[in-house]
Amino acid sequence: MILFTVLTILGFTALRPFLLGAAITTAHPQSFSHLPQLALWPHWTVTLHPHPSRWQPPSAFCPVKELFSSLGVDCNILELDQVDEGASVQEVLSEMTNQRTVPSIFVNRVHVGGCDHTFQAHQSGLLQQLLQQDLAYDYDLIVIGGGSGGLSCAQEAAVLGRKVMVLDFVVPSPRGTAWGLGGTCVNVGCIPKKLMHQAALLGQALTDSRKFGWEYSQQVRHSWATMMEAIQSHVGSLSWGRRLALRENAVTYVNSYGEFVEHHKVKATNEKGQEALYTAANFVIATGQRPRYLGIPGDREYCITSDDLFSLPYCPGTTLVVGASYVALECAGFLAGLGLEVTVMVRSVLLRGFDQEMAEKVGASMQQLGVRFLRKFVPVEVQQLEKGLPGRLKVVAKSTEGTETMEGVYNTVLLAIGRDSCTKKLGLEKIGVNISEKTGKIPVNGEEQTSVPYVYAVGDVLEGKPQLTPVAVQAGKLLARRLFGGRSEKCDYVNVPTVVFTPLEYGCCGYSEEKAGEVCQAENLGVYHTLFWPLEWTVACRDNNTCYAKIICNKLDNDRVIGFHVLGPNAGEITQGFAAAMKCGLTKQLLDATIGIHPTCGEVFTTLEITKASGLDITQKGC
Repeated sequence: MILFTVLTILGFTALRPFLLGAAITTAHPQSFSHLPQLALWPHWTVTLHPHPSRWQPPSAFCPVKELFSSLGVDCNILELDQVDEGASVQEVLSEMTNQRTVPSIFVNRVHVGGCDHTFQAHQSGLLQQLLQQDLAYDYDLIVIGGGSGGLSCAQEAAVLGRKVMVLDFVVPSPRGTAWGLGGTCVNVGCIPKKLMHQAALLGQALTDSRKFGWEYSQQVRHSWATMMEAIQSHVGSLSWGRRLALRENAVTYVNSYGEFVEHHKVKATNEKGQEALYTAANFVIATGQRPRYLGIPGDREYCITSDDLFSLPYCPGTTLVVGASYVALECAGFLAGLGLEVTVMVRSVLLRGFDQEMAEKVGASMQQLGVRFLRKFVPVEVQQLEKGLPGRLKVVAKSTEGTETMEGVYNTVLLAIGRDSCTKKLGLEKIGVNISEKTGKIPVNGEEQTSVPYVYAVGDVLEGKPQLTPVAVQAGKLLARRLFGGRSEKCDYVNVPTVVFTPLEYGCCGYSEEKAGEVCQAENLGVYHTLFWPLEWTVACRDNNTCYAKIICNKLDNDRVIGFHVLGPNAGEITQGFAAAMKCGLTKQLLDATIGIHPTCGEVFTTLEITKASGLDITQKGC
């Protein structure tokens, strides 16, 4: 018969001084001599009761056990009516708590109360705070993943006075490429990509310069080796700078692979296979994503991905880019801009998830640059014809709409068909963190909290959130402030601006036209658009009907701008400014009342007059 219950959570050693002190006072020190295990086990439910009228069945404390189980906290049951001197122990507990009902819960030296009080403490957040005060943990926070989001969270937590560790280990690509601290953005993403994009733009600027009077007779050539050395030097300095920043903020950095082995505990394995165990009150998963492979013969042996391209020691030569993601088009664009022959193989649509009108215009602008597009084909085999740097490869492809097949020979095949989340080998299933079976991503609530309350996630591993570096940085910083700084601000994932760094940049913020139609109904939208001709292009006689601007307004909400799209030079710089205005509730009327800066590309948004519904011509005249 279960008679009286005391549930102690997270460390009986923290509660023991209270019990022993009370026992001595009541002259029952021998009460605990029969219970040496109390000093050994961390979580307890103690039961005893002298009055049958107050007896309650085991179900009285089962909800509390279920609650702590859901929080990843273990507890054990000790029935005092089944041990010697149990009644004496109960007297001590009664004096301590003035409570004789079941259960009686202690958390880190604090008596929480019974079942109702425990659930009330959980709802108010008090219980979580008490659970996080366990001094037995090695760290207040362990971040798994050393990318932008994880480092942002770690450094902010350290600034707030917490003991923090970062576990980061880069698994080499199939081609053997690896890198240092900083994640995808710094090493194989945003930074080297933008610099290579700039290298290609400088080539176009050289061509334009002749029209502006610059004369040079010597042959102008591009050196891949010189560019790569300069870019990798800068990338290396950024990675080293992040290590210094961690050191300055007293964040422990360990170059090891983190894997959960049980609740609140991870195993860290370094490149030599050496293992170490660490515990923490809180964890943040920030492991990001890695490029996906096709799963066809020859792809891992002979193809490269963006993991390899940005440190490739040799010029890739004639290149086939497989995929139509923004990474695929960006890489194809700057390779073509550097003078290489580039083909893009597209399975279905360009820039899935982006505004499709804008995506097709991006593709058309790249074709003008000389990029060849193979639509509705997918590779089925890659064969090596010649070894070398870069060598020669034959690609066999088949149609997605019929039985047609084709072959092509290239020096390099670059796969850019998407990315997979790095969540499968983290041991998340051992502690109950839910992962999407379809995407491998981690579902979280509005505070980046996973299905296990002490485990959070930020960055590209999140289900249904923008996969952008600034988003991860903001989310990580705000998460640390909520956990350790008493703040409440959450990351706003709405109206996040982004840009595709194709030769002609595409910037956007808010809804695509397709998504806006789903959310607000097409008849409630006002779509204003125009082609425009940058002044810089006029003297150079570049195409006057390539650049394009579009805004999507919700007629039912004071013509509020819910979609912003621009295709043109410096689209990223333009979009950043308008994104701030959209956060403030930008409307068409406010745009009309805004005085433009002349002559700039951005000013075109202050003079938009033609709607798609009007059917009026938006082509530009000149040259």
